[in-house]
Amino acid sequence: MIGAVIYVRVSTKEQTENLSLPTQLRACEEYCRRHGYEILERFHEEGESAKTTDRTKLQALPKYCRTHKGRVHFVIVYNLTRFAREKYDHFALRAHLNSLGISLRSATEPIDDTSTGKLMEGVLAAFAQFDNDVRSDRTRAGMRAALELGRWTFPAPLGYLNAPKWSGKSLVHDPDRAKLVKRAFEDLATGRYTKQEVIARATAAGLRSRKGLTLSPQSFGQLMRNPIYIGRIESPDYGVSTRGDFEPIVDEATFYRAQAVLDGRVVVSGPRQRNRPDFPLRGFVRCEACGQPLTGSWSKGRNGRYAYYHCQRQCRAVNVSRAELEGAFVDELALLQPTPGYMRLVKDRILHVWEQRRAEANERTTERERRVKAIQQKLDRLDEAFLYSESIDLTSYSRQRDKLREELTLAQIDRHTEAVDELDVQGILAFAERILPRASDLWVQASLDYKQRLQQLFFPEGIAYDGDRFNRTAATAPLFNYLAPFESADEKVVNRGGLEPPTRC
Repeated sequence: MIGAVIYVRVSTKEQTENLSLPTQLRACEEYCRRHGYEILERFHEEGESAKTTDRTKLQALPKYCRTHKGRVHFVIVYNLTRFAREKYDHFALRAHLNSLGISLRSATEPIDDTSTGKLMEGVLAAFAQFDNDVRSDRTRAGMRAALELGRWTFPAPLGYLNAPKWSGKSLVHDPDRAKLVKRAFEDLATGRYTKQEVIARATAAGLRSRKGLTLSPQSFGQLMRNPIYIGRIESPDYGVSTRGDFEPIVDEATFYRAQAVLDGRVVVSGPRQRNRPDFPLRGFVRCEACGQPLTGSWSKGRNGRYAYYHCQRQCRAVNVSRAELEGAFVDELALLQPTPGYMRLVKDRILHVWEQRRAEANERTTERERRVKAIQQKLDRLDEAFLYSESIDLTSYSRQRDKLREELTLAQIDRHTEAVDELDVQGILAFAERILPRASDLWVQASLDYKQRLQQLFFPEGIAYDGDRFNRTAATAPLFNYLAPFESADEKVVNRGGLEPPTRC
């Protein structure tokens, strides 16, 4: 009997629930009966894409064919699109099967080992890839057309739920989160709360991500910037800007007022004016004695009004003039300003990390290249051993050759599909070169909003003051710990000690 194995596949998990797989299998079995082939094995691939060879059964198929060489004469597929969607993968697998004396057959297409059949196979393989490309184009075109009609085609953003098709809308309000999202917009739009305060209020009210996590400042900022909450779809990737088919969560006046607050065009001033430009360090600098944030106020004197930073009434360990505290803070920032030598080290370390990440990105590709070369070298040595010496018999040679050819085929396909991403470090280096050496000057000249951003950047957890000096153990931004510890055979560089601060008296 002529032996054959059957390989059938569906592309998605959903297709496993319909008749696609049984239909393919019946057609392949009928093909074998019609041609008098004995079915030795059936390989079912459920819910795996043909775009990649990372398919469990497709990995097992070459091994089965190799270990049953001489018994397997044909591999039967429903059609060539069920085998591989990439021409390279198709012909690589086809060549490996041919090396084992096995031919590929389609139950629904006229391919065979004649010149006409091979031509037809090449055309069909090309059309399989073409069909895959067209499907991708059609999917994108279909999504754009749906977006232009006002239908949201992506997972629902926080505050919305994807609506059932029969509803006539693409999104509906989430009964648990829509009101919380609306309230967050309204709180921000009042100008009475900072972004962090709005996040804290929304979190306390119960607003969480769908995974139950607290919203980060970045994700909250993206939420507040999304025009979908006023019922608009803005998709630059698809070139679509239109009114959605769903109800907005907030009105346009509230939304654009919130944008103005985020852009700094509206000064945030709470009931107690926590962000008054008179006291940029208010709430940021802590009292060393009690750990509470300092506040600021004006007091009258004989020669006019005076600005002071001070601790809460129950402590009063700190009571310092605004000029003295802010002057000391500027000095503290100056201590963080790196020397040219330190800047070179920072740049070197950033580039070092970047190169490490690049190396990680390239590692898989390089490993695949090594694997291909190593397998090819083994094949070459095996051929030499068989041709020029009597150290290996024909049976052992054939068995080892077939196994190595199988490994080589799969390794070549893996190498073909692997891609390496390039990482951009220019922004990091620009920041390091332009911002760090001018920290104190920038803080003095900046607006209130940017003063507070710089403060948070350099001291993410704030900084303590004891009435005379700042606590030098304050946690600085991760960038200043970049070199700690950085050791070589002849030197050791630590974090703030490597900044060469001036000696205090």
